[in-house]
Amino acid sequence: MFDIISKRKEGTNVLKGIKLRLYPNRTQQNQLEQMFGNDRFVWNQMLAMMNERYQNNKALPFLGKFKLNYLLKPLKKEYPFLKTSDSSSLQVVNEFLTQSWKNFFQDKTGQIGKPRFHSRKYLKKSYTGKSIIKTAGKRYLKIPKLGYVKTSKTGVLQNTKIKRYTVLLEPTRKYYLSLQVEISEPEKYSLTGKRVGIDVGVADLAILSNGLKYPSFNSSYFEKKAKIWQRKYARRRHLAKLLVLQDRNKKVLCPRSLESFTNWQKAQKSKAKYQAKAANQRRDYLHKLTTHLVKQYDVIAIEDLKTKNLQKNHHLAKSIANASWRMFRQMLEYKCEWYGKKLIAVDPKNTSRICSKCVYNSGAKPLEIREWTCSKCQTKHDRDINAAVNILHKATPTGQGLTMVTS
Repeated sequence: MFDIISKRKEGTNVLKGIKLRLYPNRTQQNQLEQMFGNDRFVWNQMLAMMNERYQNNKALPFLGKFKLNYLLKPLKKEYPFLKTSDSSSLQVVNEFLTQSWKNFFQDKTGQIGKPRFHSRKYLKKSYTGKSIIKTAGKRYLKIPKLGYVKTSKTGVLQNTKIKRYTVLLEPTRKYYLSLQVEISEPEKYSLTGKRVGIDVGVADLAILSNGLKYPSFNSSYFEKKAKIWQRKYARRRHLAKLLVLQDRNKKVLCPRSLESFTNWQKAQKSKAKYQAKAANQRRDYLHKLTTHLVKQYDVIAIEDLKTKNLQKNHHLAKSIANASWRMFRQMLEYKCEWYGKKLIAVDPKNTSRICSKCVYNSGAKPLEIREWTCSKCQTKHDRDINAAVNILHKATPTGQGLTMVTS
């Protein structure tokens, strides 16, 4: 199983993300737990030192990643268990920490805070390295410090150069290997001479200027299951905390710990499983839809929407998040660049108000109005299709040599 995550150009090659399932044995699982902990330990140690420097003298510049890497050697002597980790993963920790401080100092809005300490209670554990990973047959990879680890099929790694890897344990308790690989530039799709405008919505994710509508992904079943297990998880965890506190107050000789209660852990795992299923199916649906659109059209025009601002509307936030407008646009962006097509983002202002036939602005309309008639030319419009046509008009004025897509 693999999943294309992202892409960018690097000379004549491109970088692609591939995600593989890992099946480590019990010994390797224990070793991975230690390596996750080592990354967290180094982050917290370096952050504590830099916090102290910041408090003593706020004008003092923070240490760069190279100076932090220089401190790893004495740290390993003081804490020998750090030697069990891939050395490059500890250097990546310093790189991430340095970038976090840079973001904090360069932020002028006050929205980005100082880096925070990492907790061992965080459910999603991972570490990132830059060492060489080798394939060993169809189902095995040789990972630094771990040795040979069973994985899903490695055929997707043929003719690739691995630049960076991340081993992660998801809340579903499944292990994955996320790889950033370099491949030769993919073959371009053949040109069709067509252009299209796309208006995104809630009930229908993509409404095209030619009248076609693609529905939003429906994950109500998995969401319902996740909510049920979320309630069970909260209830069981609350009960476990009360029992732990009760043992403490009674000064029991061997008090129970939170980890000894398996019921709330089972609920957490079940909740994460249904959430992951919904996320995977949604991503698969978006991949298929965006690939289809990029194959069909040479020029794709979309609205330049600020999704983060739109989600401040509490009545629409959940629906917008479920529709995944941001992910839809990101996939279109890199696939258009990858396969030689063109994506144009236009200002969304007045796209729902203007008549696409006579360009008359009839003013704002409530969201419940899905169809309306232009008061000037008496043309009857579907709200979303009219907006998609206006988006296309804004992006590609007539006379550019591309044929207008019609129903």
